[in-house]
Amino acid sequence: MKILRVIPSMNPNQGGPCQGIRNSIPELEKLGTTNEVVCLDEPTSEYLGKDSFLIHALGIAKTPLKYHKNLVPWLLENYQNFDIIIIHGLWSYHSHAAIKTFLRYKKQNTITPKIYVMPHGMLDPYFQKAESRKLKALRNDIYWKFFENKVINEADGILFTCEEELLLARTTFPNYKPKKEINVGYGIQPPPKYSAEMKAVLSKKVPNWNGKPHLLFLSRIHPKKGVDLLINAYLKLEKELDDLPQLIIAGPGLEEAYGVAMQELAAPSKNIVFPGMLSGDAKWGAFYESEVFVLPSHQENFGIAVVEALACAKPVLISNKVNIWREIINGNGGIVKDDTDTETYQLLKDWLTLNNEQKAQMSKDAQNVFLEHYTIEQAGKQLFNSIC
Repeated sequence: MKILRVIPSMNPNQGGPCQGIRNSIPELEKLGTTNEVVCLDEPTSEYLGKDSFLIHALGIAKTPLKYHKNLVPWLLENYQNFDIIIIHGLWSYHSHAAIKTFLRYKKQNTITPKIYVMPHGMLDPYFQKAESRKLKALRNDIYWKFFENKVINEADGILFTCEEELLLARTTFPNYKPKKEINVGYGIQPPPKYSAEMKAVLSKKVPNWNGKPHLLFLSRIHPKKGVDLLINAYLKLEKELDDLPQLIIAGPGLEEAYGVAMQELAAPSKNIVFPGMLSGDAKWGAFYESEVFVLPSHQENFGIAVVEALACAKPVLISNKVNIWREIINGNGGIVKDDTDTETYQLLKDWLTLNNEQKAQMSKDAQNVFLEHYTIEQAGKQLFNSIC
């Protein structure tokens, strides 16, 4: 069984979808599949060439919709080599090109691969309603009418990472008529075991860290992530509570306008630290040395970092716009509130006022939520059984 993934980029800085591919392929290969990826990256990119699977990088697409003249010819030539095609993500040329090529190939051949779309939360109504996205929402409306509805409705099925994503997708656009909706789940590779080296590397990467358990935000520094809510809540609590743990806000985007604004917002506190993006031992050290993970996001389809925290036995403080919030609540793996200033303040305060025994129990429960719902073995088998 040969599977082809079609995605705009395998750059880790682009967020969760490419990491999801990297997480799932090793497990799928254990089940007897061969996996390849075609993407619109420069072949010489430093993040390529390190994976165990073949990546066909066709070169950078420079238009806003990531048009690339070589994608359709490559797909037409190579569809015959695969049993299953999975389109990852929407709203750029790759999804239109993949379905357009598939329909053309289908007319010319009696045997064709199955084709699926994995939206990765991109059908969430948030993206059409957010005040800051009015122009992009209009663009999506137009793109949906002429292109993307065909991608969704002509595919053999739509693959969702959780039930909440599946339900929300039904509410966003007219003429949404997929042939099949499948909740395939999602999972991550287990984290490496804790080592003292992780703490040493973290100390080196984050020299302002005081070496004590901290509050951890680890994601893109982006308006969608609610970083301003988190900082405002922390600043308020700093005036009310003694010995507040440090807040480490780690992730790419510090040089962008929002990132700069967040650093200015946090300037009154010496306990809010911005180390930039953490990876490897520094990243895992940030998880293991933390006391809790925080993500008051306005929209989060799955949240790989949320699940990584659970896997490290760290409770998560999240908004109810993180689509796996129900599993967190049901398993006592963290605390969930709405994505507002008031509720984010309460989110942090509820955690900080728990006693040590309650925090320890929630830490155990957090890891159990991971083991019950989000191991890569479970997700790999579920995906395999759904599409193969």
